[in-house]
Amino acid sequence: MRAGPSQEDIRRHNLGALLRHVHLGGPTSRAELTSRMGLNRSTIMALTADLAAAGLVREELPRETGRAGRPSLVVRPESARVHVLAFDVGPDRLVAARVGLGGVILDRHESVRQRGTFGLDETVVKLAGFAQRMRRKDTVCVGVGAAVSGGVRRGDGVIRFAPNLHVEEVPFGSALGGELGLPVSVGNDANLGALAEHSRGVGAGVRDLIYLHGDVGIGGGVIAGGHLLGGHEGYGGEIGHMVVHPGGRECGCGSRGCLESEVGERALLELAGRAGVEVGSVGRDAVRAVVDAADRGDIRAQEALSKVGDWLGLGVASLVNIFNPEMVIFGGMLREVYLGSAAQVRSRVALHALAVHREKLRLRTSALADDATLVGAAELAFSQVLADPLEALARAGNA
Repeated sequence: MRAGPSQEDIRRHNLGALLRHVHLGGPTSRAELTSRMGLNRSTIMALTADLAAAGLVREELPRETGRAGRPSLVVRPESARVHVLAFDVGPDRLVAARVGLGGVILDRHESVRQRGTFGLDETVVKLAGFAQRMRRKDTVCVGVGAAVSGGVRRGDGVIRFAPNLHVEEVPFGSALGGELGLPVSVGNDANLGALAEHSRGVGAGVRDLIYLHGDVGIGGGVIAGGHLLGGHEGYGGEIGHMVVHPGGRECGCGSRGCLESEVGERALLELAGRAGVEVGSVGRDAVRAVVDAADRGDIRAQEALSKVGDWLGLGVASLVNIFNPEMVIFGGMLREVYLGSAAQVRSRVALHALAVHREKLRLRTSALADDATLVGAAELAFSQVLADPLEALARAGNA
């Protein structure tokens, strides 16, 4: 028979659970933590004392109580002292941020990268340079996370395939970790966007959701029962390569009629007559320009959004039938596309999704906007310290 958890195992679990409440929920009173965690007051007091002694949280009197009697101390994350490094590697931008415990973005750097090329050494050096500029004395980095626009192998951070970065089999995680001198956790950008919206965005508290992320291409993440569906080796969620139009537009993956090829940036700009190589003719600003033009009465822009919205709605309907989510979230450039084609998307869902699946379905745009994937990378980096706070902090101190 398997032995039950030891007292140390229980303590480690409770420390992580308490820190997670404060990290995701912000400053929380001891009384509220007692209620949420189902533990007695003395146990909560001991746990917060351990985390405070380690420098992960601090306790202070509430600013306002509104109640008679002795106020319950408030537990706050030490955002300025404990942080992670988060990176977002997209088709046309590199973003780096220092994110404090509690999800506070303390520092941020961003640069444009040229599409169609991905130099591993150049990218790693650029990101490491950002990290060096963000270093601060008397702070502790407890993790590093990176979001990448491509399929990432879960175990070692190898980019197995990335059609929009034009690379495959790239050891990105080990290369960046070697340059930083720290271990790096790497994930697919859309999967991390799903985690971010589930933990900090419009999907907070929703146990079953689908996040659709649009950049040059389209990716997705599925949260089922509160957990990300990663697939056998971590490549799950490639929603953009679900075929919605057999024999349709050629996709970068080699297939035809994928959701990405029918709904992505290239399709929208071509349909709107705005494809080209001029400055500003690609990227999120170009997509926003099409939506703005449609709002101003541009017939061709309206027709382009209507066509793209039809395919997007068909794809969403299929996903709704398969996964029965409570919410579908549109992120990246799909935020603008959905806002400009909501009628077509909703019409397709009403026509093709089963009634029992759509009756409580909510369609929403990302609350984290362009930062969803970056926030997801930060949460990936925080995962170890939330699982075992004192051990993770000790490792970080010895790094």
